[in-house]
Amino acid sequence: MEFSELIKTATVESVLLSCVGLPAVKGTLCITSHHLLLSSCPGGDSQPGTLELWLLIRNVDAVEKRIAGSSGTITLRCKDLKVLQLEIPGMEECLNIASSIEALSSVDSVMMMYPFFYRPQSLKLEEGWHLFPLEQYFQRIASQTSQWRLSDVNRDFTTCPTYPPTVIVPAAVDDDTLQKAARFRQGGRFPVLSYYHCKNGTAMLRSSQPLTGPNRKRCREDEMLLGTILDEGERGFIIDTRSAQAAKQARMMGGGTEPKSSYPQWRRLHRPLERGRPLQESFIKLVEACNDTSINMDRWLSRLESCRWLSHVKAALSTACLAAQCLDREEASVLVHGAEGTDTTLLVTALAQVILDPSCRTLAGFQGLLEREWIEAGHPFHLRCARSAYSHARLKQEAPLFLLFLDCVWQLSRQFPFSLEFSEHLLLTLFDNAYASAYGTFLCNNEKERCLCKVRESTHALWAWLNQPGEKKKYLNPLYSHNALVIWPSVEPQSIQLWQGLFFRWIRSSQYLDEAWAEVQRLAEGGDPPVKESVESRLSRSLSDPAAQTENGR
Repeated sequence: MEFSELIKTATVESVLLSCVGLPAVKGTLCITSHHLLLSSCPGGDSQPGTLELWLLIRNVDAVEKRIAGSSGTITLRCKDLKVLQLEIPGMEECLNIASSIEALSSVDSVMMMYPFFYRPQSLKLEEGWHLFPLEQYFQRIASQTSQWRLSDVNRDFTTCPTYPPTVIVPAAVDDDTLQKAARFRQGGRFPVLSYYHCKNGTAMLRSSQPLTGPNRKRCREDEMLLGTILDEGERGFIIDTRSAQAAKQARMMGGGTEPKSSYPQWRRLHRPLERGRPLQESFIKLVEACNDTSINMDRWLSRLESCRWLSHVKAALSTACLAAQCLDREEASVLVHGAEGTDTTLLVTALAQVILDPSCRTLAGFQGLLEREWIEAGHPFHLRCARSAYSHARLKQEAPLFLLFLDCVWQLSRQFPFSLEFSEHLLLTLFDNAYASAYGTFLCNNEKERCLCKVRESTHALWAWLNQPGEKKKYLNPLYSHNALVIWPSVEPQSIQLWQGLFFRWIRSSQYLDEAWAEVQRLAEGGDPPVKESVESRLSRSLSDPAAQTENGR
């Protein structure tokens, strides 16, 4: 397939671009294989000061068109929740532009996506892909205990297609036992170490559900694997992210839970967390409510409650706190799983580590956590982030699990404003890049797919860009002070707040908040007063893809 076949009209003059809270811009609209560009020179063609829209077409979630006479209006609803309107002279041009954007934004082949074509001069392809090797994380654990080992049992992805080639497992368990245990777990996701709590030697593991089925099948190797983690007389907790009823239904379909008779030292706790369609619909309803600026207070509060997003945030934080409490206060090891072990399981294990481990609250440590617990652990980003909140397409496997995680981390940063080294800007950037990116970090569903697509060899890593000195500074929290303690968040309903920085980002101006934070940063660094940003530069910054800005600036 050639991109040119999908572009019916490449250029249109005198297009008016409008976006809430920003002045309208008139200029020339161009469509390329991956970008939508609009350029305008207010002072004439030979004058500087060009205003640009530089939109990654992959970011378009929905295209809505309206024809009136000889012209038309296209509304672009983006995955980052931005809404743009294009007034295009000429009915045919309007229909062609809309059709071209729809076709280009629907290209589903990973290797046709922009990261495989993006080549900034300031970065090298190999940069950023090996910043957080599992071996380095393991060395930290090995310096504390000899109970764990690195295993390459999955080096060819045959033991588990969604695990990375190397995993951390109990030292007393050999690879043959792991392979047999894998056959007893859905998708081959046998229990592996997620986090070692150095304070008391407890461990948090993750897996998928056991395949006990209606006949209550057993697997001695799986029982042995979990048995080696606990000393005689010790107890552990299995946190199941499904309801007891859902787990029972799964058993009738071939899945199930660990029966007490076979795992006598483990106590099961059910903490149901929504995933899939209910979570996606909650996200959609919340965004609809946030965009409805005509509603009164009672109606707003009613819609906020009925979408249940804040309830999902509360439930995720509560379950992560439970896992952290078992490890830190009960001094008991924990196994976390739901059904597949690629969604709510990772949400809980990653959040628990931010709560427990101060190293995960640094900028580098948080990136390493995402690499380990979301990307390499097999969260299916390509499926879950295929559509955002505006898409009119029928829901398939989309679900904002990663956004829910970022929201929970934002709640932690709000309750503990000095304890996280990174700022809200990093969380927003991660959300944007998970749904549409110039970088290959969030491509595909697992490491096996990334290897097949040669993602590491052919695309740039997001971490390489974020960690450039000039960029890195933008993501740091100027109030940060190292806190070695566990940060226990309040999960009372009154403590959970709507993440306005994300959900209202394009609805109302953040100019004064941005200026206040710039002043905080200046005071923290002892620098000069910031130069007030012009309307034009704020417009350009709001509408342009950051990666494209970097590239275009040279």
